[in-house]
Amino acid sequence: MRIAVLKEQAAGETRVAATPETVKKLSALGATLAVETGAGESAAISDDAFRDAGAELGSAAAVVKDADIVMGVQAPDVSALAGAKKGAWVAAVFDPFGQADRVKAYADAGYEALAMEFMPRITRAQSMDVLSSQSNLSGYKAVISAGDVYGRAFPMMMTAAGTISAAKVFVMGVGVAGLQAIATAKRLGAQVSATDVRSATKEQIMSLGAKPVFVESVEGIEGEGSGGYATEMSEEYQKAQAELVSAHIAKQDIVITTALIPGRAAPRLISDAQIATMRQGSVIFDLAVAQGGNVEGSVADQIVEKHGVKIMGYSNTPAHLAADASALFARNLFNFLNAFWDAERKAPELDEEIGDAIRLTKDGAIVNERLKG
Repeated sequence: MRIAVLKEQAAGETRVAATPETVKKLSALGATLAVETGAGESAAISDDAFRDAGAELGSAAAVVKDADIVMGVQAPDVSALAGAKKGAWVAAVFDPFGQADRVKAYADAGYEALAMEFMPRITRAQSMDVLSSQSNLSGYKAVISAGDVYGRAFPMMMTAAGTISAAKVFVMGVGVAGLQAIATAKRLGAQVSATDVRSATKEQIMSLGAKPVFVESVEGIEGEGSGGYATEMSEEYQKAQAELVSAHIAKQDIVITTALIPGRAAPRLISDAQIATMRQGSVIFDLAVAQGGNVEGSVADQIVEKHGVKIMGYSNTPAHLAADASALFARNLFNFLNAFWDAERKAPELDEEIGDAIRLTKDGAIVNERLKG
């Protein structure tokens, strides 16, 4: 069983799909690990570290030759897989809704594309969930980056020269990233509030010491979609939420938006009119900017100033924490392969529940139900 790890080619991608730790663990299962020279450089992992862990090092063509499995952070172009075995697995993030042509190319080439972002959110798959591990870091980085741009202190400070008030941080969307953003802002001493369309998150917000901000006038809307994600709300709820947020956002120093709906453009949470109510020097970090943005006027990898408010967001937030993001992503991949490893065959074999959920292509066809029709 030959497992290949290629250097990431996507612009701005600093992560790597394996670490010396996971190379050792996969080798212990009986696999041969082959890593492209320089693959870990941007994540502070040297070629020598991979070699010392037991990996073969070589060119992209050399490591992928006769590979049974190729692991990546972002799925490589099909052209990079030339020489891999027919039917080889490629486990990576595919963005199948946005990259339909790439999925078709994988099917045409006969590879088995395994979209790690389609991992079902069930108990036994938690350790394999790359979205959660990377979102956790994104929530942290959003607060740190916004705080740096904000240019003021987070905690209340009582000094001989007078008192500095605590920064007010408002988190919109309380998934994995949102919860980490709340926790990080609280640790830094900010006064934190948060909102979400899912009523079940109210207790989570309070458990972290933050203030929940929820629409109370519209009954019977839970907002809970499949897999723990939010769904789109009724017009009545959206109107009530906009009014509530408008009143609250005007008092905030930093706003972090995190709302995403799988397979669709990010919902708009903050309008230009709402930005205009915020005080000068405030900062908005749009974690959904790469999917169209929660904030009107946000631009990926740029700081846009509107009405004296700085709006920012990264196209690839986890890549700004390359070492930790790589370590967690690599462990997700190891946990995935290890969970299905057959000791006798020295190879993994997927079961139906997870296999059907993440498999995009097989035997020359697109097979995932979410991509059909």
